[in-house]
Amino acid sequence: MTAGLLTYLALILVAWCALVPILWSVSASLKTDGQLTDIAPLPSRPQWSNYREAFDSIPLGRMLLNTVLYAACVTAGQVFFCSLAGYAFARLRFPGREFLFIGYLATLMVPLTVTVIPQFLLMRAFGWIDTPWSMIVPGLFGNAFGTYLMRQFFRTLPRELEEAAIIDGCTPWQTYWRVLLPHIKPAVMVLAVLTWITVWNDFLWPLIMIQRDEYATATLGLIRLQGQYTTNWPLLMAAATVILLPLLLIYAVAQRAFIRGIALYGLGGR
Repeated sequence: MTAGLLTYLALILVAWCALVPILWSVSASLKTDGQLTDIAPLPSRPQWSNYREAFDSIPLGRMLLNTVLYAACVTAGQVFFCSLAGYAFARLRFPGREFLFIGYLATLMVPLTVTVIPQFLLMRAFGWIDTPWSMIVPGLFGNAFGTYLMRQFFRTLPRELEEAAIIDGCTPWQTYWRVLLPHIKPAVMVLAVLTWITVWNDFLWPLIMIQRDEYATATLGLIRLQGQYTTNWPLLMAAATVILLPLLLIYAVAQRAFIRGIALYGLGGR
């Protein structure tokens, strides 16, 4: 009983630490500059106009649409190519498969900042700087983590499914697309949610690639609201709250499949 109580107290403490910044942002977005230091979570007269001013100060709506477009394209590409590569590494036999997979997996140890300059040079060579292509193409074709995740999920499926498909005359592509892929929907949801969150919160790459507000992401919008000497923090918190809402909505819709994918299989398979 005592151990269970301590566990719940620890979980409540962790949840509280995660929620406090979000609650403070929402609270600050409804205050004026002079009320930011007030202890009261909500002011007596909430400043709902901060949200309207955030949209008036920068093209926040366009930035949100841009971010949705980038996140949707990259997520679709990641799910498709990572699942395809994961299927190949898990189910197909070809020379050097394990060596190639280990080498691909080793790229996880390469910091993101190391690849920024080579990717920037490639984007400049293609003439894609300050275009939507620079935000979509680099992350479209999968990564080592997503491939590893899909491979582990494919390995949990019984071999009999694949053998039955081969007996029925399915090609490797038909086996992947029609037989095995529908059985790993929780894995697809896990990868999709993680990819969407990563693209949505990305700041460094858009900062390097995008200069015009026409193609800017929502995270760049927060920088636009910061002045050189002073910052309107209630306005900034209002924009941050608006940017956070789509993530909460996506997780609320996908949480059952996401949690099921993590709980039933995990990263190591059954």
